[in-house]
Amino acid sequence: MAEIFGETAAPYILMIAEAVVILVVGFFLAGIITRAVKKAMEKKDVSPELRGFLGGIISALLKAVVVIAVISAFGVETTSFAALLAAGGLAIGMALSGTLSNFAGGAMILIFKPFKVGHVIEAQGYVGSVREIEIFNTILMTPDNRKIIIPNGPLSSGSMINYSTEETRRVDFTIGIGYDDNIDDARAAIQSLIDADERILKDPASFIGVSELADSSVNFAVRVWVKSADYWGVFFDMNENVKKSFDQKGIGIPYPQMDVHVKNQ
Repeated sequence: MAEIFGETAAPYILMIAEAVVILVVGFFLAGIITRAVKKAMEKKDVSPELRGFLGGIISALLKAVVVIAVISAFGVETTSFAALLAAGGLAIGMALSGTLSNFAGGAMILIFKPFKVGHVIEAQGYVGSVREIEIFNTILMTPDNRKIIIPNGPLSSGSMINYSTEETRRVDFTIGIGYDDNIDDARAAIQSLIDADERILKDPASFIGVSELADSSVNFAVRVWVKSADYWGVFFDMNENVKKSFDQKGIGIPYPQMDVHVKNQ
């Protein structure tokens, strides 16, 4: 009786032993591969959030493959399991297409880093400082302290301006004077203000030129270079100082006007 039981049970014992070996070795190798991928992403300076998220996905997929191999070791046909998993994955992918798009966008942003936390960017119709880059969304804070949450999908695929990547920026002004005012005097007044402002860089050189003979004014195009952090300070101060300087020198800043000539019949 014992011999018959042993002969009957032997194949099952071997099958169970094989399944246990596959499970243990498979999970062990899955852990090694997952850690290796995380270490590779760490060397590439991928953010901890993305490393953890991708590491979890890779680990789950590898363990799913091991479980299917274990089921196969028991002689169960795994083709149906694979088809079921594929169908389930397709259904989930279609249901979460927007979410997956945002995840893919977040992964691209975290890997290629078109902007970082603290940068000032303009995207999707908003301008603000990047407070946080999440897997699915990026959070901006606007200058008036509004919190803007932008999905990473359109953010990664749309146009974007990053104001913080370069150390210097050009500040552009359009300054008008009256047709009766002297162009050379106005240019000299503007140049003296530029020379007096230490925030304005000497290289690249500033530019002052007549850009337009408008309806009511002669317009100067003024372009100066500053450090990015000084952009708004120079912008506001220069506009104010030009007005004060022109007032002192008697140079008019015209406003739109129309001369009407009445003829008596």
